[in-house]
Amino acid sequence: MAKKEYLRKPEWLKIKLNTNQTYNGLKKMMREERLHTVCEEAKCPNIHECWAVRKTATFMILGSICTRGCRFCAVTTGRPTELDWGEPERVARSVEAMGLRHCVVTAVARDDLQDGGAEVFAETVRAIHRRMPNTTVEVLPSDMKGDYESLHMLMDAKPDIFNHNIETVERLTSRVRSKATYRRSLELLKRVKEISPNTPTKSSLMVGLGETKEEILQAMDDLLAHDVDIMTIGQYLQPTKKHLDVVRYVHPDEFAELKEIALQKGFKHCEAGPLVRSSYHADEQVNQAARQRQMAAEEEQGPEQLIENYKTQFAQ
Repeated sequence: MAKKEYLRKPEWLKIKLNTNQTYNGLKKMMREERLHTVCEEAKCPNIHECWAVRKTATFMILGSICTRGCRFCAVTTGRPTELDWGEPERVARSVEAMGLRHCVVTAVARDDLQDGGAEVFAETVRAIHRRMPNTTVEVLPSDMKGDYESLHMLMDAKPDIFNHNIETVERLTSRVRSKATYRRSLELLKRVKEISPNTPTKSSLMVGLGETKEEILQAMDDLLAHDVDIMTIGQYLQPTKKHLDVVRYVHPDEFAELKEIALQKGFKHCEAGPLVRSSYHADEQVNQAARQRQMAAEEEQGPEQLIENYKTQFAQ
């Protein structure tokens, strides 16, 4: 039997590790707080840049075991453990300790729960806002099986950005994703805008799985038709030999072209590149949401409170 051949990674996918004191300190804190990060669980190639240089992380709540077995994802599949209601406060405490201006909260899919984990998501957002009122929070949930009451529960917590990934083009969805559908993901993103029109929405696409350029452009059009503001495009990397093979490594020049097309089509922001992931440079994408939140907060405050805020700010 012939040995299976795998594509060799090109030069532009080589990663420079930067395991410094900041990286090691963050890793130690995550273990002490019994927290999971998608950075580690999904073997993200940017973990050293984000942890060691940018000092950002994407928290993964609701445990580390996913009820779905998507063929691109390295997160463990199985029967989840019980809910940990102390988790929201531990995440918020870690955000405070790290001094984050922006954080991302994602989760394993919890199809075993009636609300898909929406209540814990909402409590986590609220806990971060209580401790760090000026920190913007991006959420990245599953499709919650299309339960829009659960979506309302999550949006009631007022996350600053709502992120949900279509992951791949429509033709490849059934092969790449488990229990998820392309159209249901699009509908979820559209419902967010109906619930909260001013909340920026975001979605991500992996390339290198056998999609065509025309299918990528169609995915862009589909996202825009469902009022999505921000798009990220990155190279699929096979986490283990048990996962889907890489069909093609897309050249950085092609990513640059896709970014330009996305912006021309009407996305407010686009990140595209071989190592781009859904949360890549998320802190740079949040400026508009941060301004909107600050303006809304100032509108709710009277002039006397605003004066006190400015006095405090200038005194520091």
